[in-house]
Formats: sequence, C-alpha cells, structure tokens
Amino acid sequence: MTDHVARLYAGALALLVFFLVWAVVAARPWADTGETDPRMKALERREQRLARESRRVNRVVERRFAVYRRRLARRRKEIAAAEAEAAAAAVPGAPAVSGAAPAPVASAPAAAPPPVAVTTSAPVTATGSS
Repeated sequence: MTDHVARLYAGALALLVFFLVWAVVAARPWADTGETDPRMKALERREQRLARESRRVNRVVERRFAVYRRRLARRRKEIAAAEAEAAAAAVPGAPAVSGAAPAPVASAPAAAPPPVAVTTSAPVTATGSS
C-alpha cells in the first residue's frame, strides 16, 4: 500500500470502526434492563437508614436548641434585672429594687501599681563555647 490517500482512508475507517465498537460495548445491549446490582440495593438501604438517622438527630438538636434559647432568654432577663438593681443602687436616695442591701460603693479609686523602672546594664557578649 504505497498510495498515501488510501492509507489515510484506511486509518480514518479504522478509527471510525474503533469508536463504533467502543460505543456498542459501552451501551451494553446484552445486559437485562431489570438487572439490579446487589451493591446498589445495599447502598440505597444505607442511604435510607442515614436519612432516618439524620432526621432523628435534627429533631434532638432542635429540642436542645429550644431549651438553650429559653434558658438564655431567662438568663438575659436575670442579668437585666441585676443591672437595673445595680444602677438603682448607684443613684443616691433611690429605693432598692429588691429586699437585698445595696452593695457598698467604692469612693476612692484603687491605688495604681508602681511605675516600671528601666535600668541599663552591660551587654553579655562573652560566650564560653567559641
């Protein structure tokens, strides 16, 4: 086969046949349409089990978060009441909100710590390892 054009046609025909065979094999026309893989069945069962478990976990998380929100709201009310009581106690002559004695108010500021002293010393340059 010395004719170059014939050689090109033969190569193109070989490629065409190759890809057609590939497409037929990939389509698997001999496989039954009702055939199911047992691994796929197991995977679907696992997916359903995980979906049930995730719904159950989400319900538990929602209940816990609802309890947390209620406790947080109650705690914020307690903090607001304590802050209001402290503010009322800080104002002289104002009646106390609750029956508890007002906390003593510090009249003088706390003593400041002593200032930091900066000293200069000779640098350490001598080493014994060299």
